[in-house]
Amino acid sequence: MDVTERRELARVGLDGPLGGNAAAARATAGALAQVESAVAVVLVEGISDQIALAALAAGRGRDLVAERVVIVPIGGAHAIGRFLTMLGPLGPEVRLAGLCDLQEEEIFRRGLTEAGVGAPRTCAELENLGFHVCLDDLEDELIRAVGPAGVEALFDSQGDLRSFRSFQSQPAWRGREHDAQLWRFVRSSSRRNLRYVRLLVEAAVARDTVPRPLDALLTAVGGDGLSPGHTSPASSGDTAPGATERAWNSTDPNGTPRKPMRIRRRG
Repeated sequence: MDVTERRELARVGLDGPLGGNAAAARATAGALAQVESAVAVVLVEGISDQIALAALAAGRGRDLVAERVVIVPIGGAHAIGRFLTMLGPLGPEVRLAGLCDLQEEEIFRRGLTEAGVGAPRTCAELENLGFHVCLDDLEDELIRAVGPAGVEALFDSQGDLRSFRSFQSQPAWRGREHDAQLWRFVRSSSRRNLRYVRLLVEAAVARDTVPRPLDALLTAVGGDGLSPGHTSPASSGDTAPGATERAWNSTDPNGTPRKPMRIRRRG
């Protein structure tokens, strides 16, 4: 299977005619059907995360099916404990990894601890266990990676730029931060969100600006990654609690200072 075929598989298989709960349920069921033969299982909050990682793998020329890497959307962060317990019988030879939003980081930490996978206190310790955190969320990471002009270029290519301009003029969003407007427009419907997550990942791959959490996660399940069976929660050494976390939050993969975290309006 070549790169073009893998990209088409990512588009058709995950960005099909269904959206919302129907697509999420179908994606979860399909992934769970493959876990018994997996060598790595990636737990993500939702189908948009699954699409993002599948699109990134396709863009990097990787065949996750052949590698037996399965990405499982769990239907929200609060399900992490249940899925870790469900996957426990697969044994330590199966690598576990995951992705969550910053707001759900503590839920993932607690779930990992309660499931006996580890006791991560910092982002660095989460990463040692194979779990990575998006700041503030997946769409924020992708919008920063592609840049406002690049995102608007995608809107234009999809025939959505006029709709976005109309959205910007709405009283509730007029005068708001540009990246906040982009984020809300992308998230305004399930089908639009799924479509643009894939397109934004492809654009980030083309620009070589893939967000660090996605890049690191895909690398972690590429053969050199660590699993809970090979990683100790104490493996971060003598680093003072919070020190690695502050460093992790300070720059992006290119060494550029990250934007300060915003308290997001979800309306």
